[in-house]
Amino acid sequence: MSTPFTRTAASDLLQGLVDLGIEYLFCNLGTDHAPLIEEMAHWREQGRSFPALILCPHENTAIHMAGGYAIATGRGQAVLVHVDAGTANASMGLHNLCRARIPLLLIAGRAPMSTFDDSKGGRDTYVHFIQEPFDQASLVRPYVKWEYNLAWPTMAHEVISRAGAVMQSDPMGPVYLTLPREVLAAPVDEQALGAFGQSSHLPVKAQGADPRAVYAIAVQLMQSENPLLVTAYAGRNHETPALIEKLAALGGIRVCEFNSVYMNIRRDSPYFGGYNPAAFTEQADFGLLVDVDVPWIPKTTRVNPRAYWAQMDVDAIKRDIPMWGFPLNARIEGDSNRLLAQLIEAIEAHATPEFWAKAKQRSLLLQDAHAQNQQRVSLLAKNAGSVNAINPHYLCAALGRRLDAQDVVLNEAIRNTAAVFEQIPREVPGTLVGLPGGGLGFSAGTALGMKLAQPGRRVIHVVGDGSFYFSNPSAVYAVSHRYDLPILTVLLDNGGWSAVKESTLRMYPQGEAKSTNQFASELGYGTDFAAIAQAAGAHGESLSDPAEVEASITRCLQALDAGRSALLHVRITPL
Repeated sequence: MSTPFTRTAASDLLQGLVDLGIEYLFCNLGTDHAPLIEEMAHWREQGRSFPALILCPHENTAIHMAGGYAIATGRGQAVLVHVDAGTANASMGLHNLCRARIPLLLIAGRAPMSTFDDSKGGRDTYVHFIQEPFDQASLVRPYVKWEYNLAWPTMAHEVISRAGAVMQSDPMGPVYLTLPREVLAAPVDEQALGAFGQSSHLPVKAQGADPRAVYAIAVQLMQSENPLLVTAYAGRNHETPALIEKLAALGGIRVCEFNSVYMNIRRDSPYFGGYNPAAFTEQADFGLLVDVDVPWIPKTTRVNPRAYWAQMDVDAIKRDIPMWGFPLNARIEGDSNRLLAQLIEAIEAHATPEFWAKAKQRSLLLQDAHAQNQQRVSLLAKNAGSVNAINPHYLCAALGRRLDAQDVVLNEAIRNTAAVFEQIPREVPGTLVGLPGGGLGFSAGTALGMKLAQPGRRVIHVVGDGSFYFSNPSAVYAVSHRYDLPILTVLLDNGGWSAVKESTLRMYPQGEAKSTNQFASELGYGTDFAAIAQAAGAHGESLSDPAEVEASITRCLQALDAGRSALLHVRITPL
């Protein structure tokens, strides 16, 4: 028999999540969540609906799943973790979501505060004494837009509403809420509740700009001889890649990406100039930075000192990067989709016949350059490699030929990023996700979240062996199996962390580490990665012979299409 219902902060918090439109709670639960667990059981008995629970054995999986769902839908979700320990485990993923500007509500319990009194939810086990740090929020403070501790039961619903408004406001990002157990369990005084509700907390979305500011940039563009556009994450809005290409076609503009987070322009567009803007910055006399955090590496890039540089970005000042300095003559913060539309409108209204003639001539040159680059990419994939040293370009080209236009590809290949981007070109907005942050192990959980949001699409993530370890793979495949979320993992195994070795060589090209070949970066080839996937019911196989590439890819895709996750462990050229 059920107990009499008492309205508590836990019930108001749950109602707040429902009213906010939260669809999923990605959970790794602990003793601090007992009031919520009891409340959810009560709601089930009453037939009331609340966000679906996705139980994740590790917080890294939970937070990246929520991020993947938000990437696919634009709707931030909630993650529920256990006190300071769960917050610490989630913090690396939170770093990635912060850098990607992905909305997310991270909720953590707090250790009970009371010891001897009769308050509901007080300390009743050992961990309640040792899980209370001096400043729990400090674990994630660098990576959140807002943090709050629920101090009073009547505030629960309003706090959730406020959190949702902040995380969905531009530039979007994660927020953090902590919940003391006694407060969650405390009854709510309905007479003390405020009169306003969810509609009082509305997100603020980026807009367009003063037409005069946009026109000033258009004038500089129309006067240029060699314009360049650099972007990375404008494609988060699936309408923007078409606008970037339209602008490029109007002005004869080369478009480059650096550390691509999304697909920002079709790879088969003649205006796409590749992934290395530094190859063109010395010749460019006009540059436009559109939604890009790092357009190039200054230490190794020459930039025309007489060039005019403009920036259009949802986060122009780069709030979360303490020092940011690239050449700029004009800066506009706003919705890049609207800003680009305004820029196109200004050009169409004021361009001269001379401009149109020059733009057409540049377009022809860009078409030739694009064709030459495609030939270069094809040549890179010709060499298959050898046994235990398969060429990543060859492998990725073979995989690229087998994928459909709507298949989603996540790239966490790190030092083999170029092979993935160049050999598995994506032409449809929303079909590419790259790593915006520095926290490795993002792609597996993110792939699960994207699959949850888009069950009819294949989702493939390409990852290096070093990054794979960071992804908590046993948790990933357990969630995949339990919730029927099949993904394909392509694991490029070079036996270690080539990024570590390459960084050392860049700093000390003739150093002792090189002469003795000691880079402290070899992980070895002893792990049977395929067995990790097989342990959770997924298809797993190892590939070391380039002659078997096509057959291995076929088997993995067949398993994926049959509803099973698959892992293809590939021995590539060793580091």
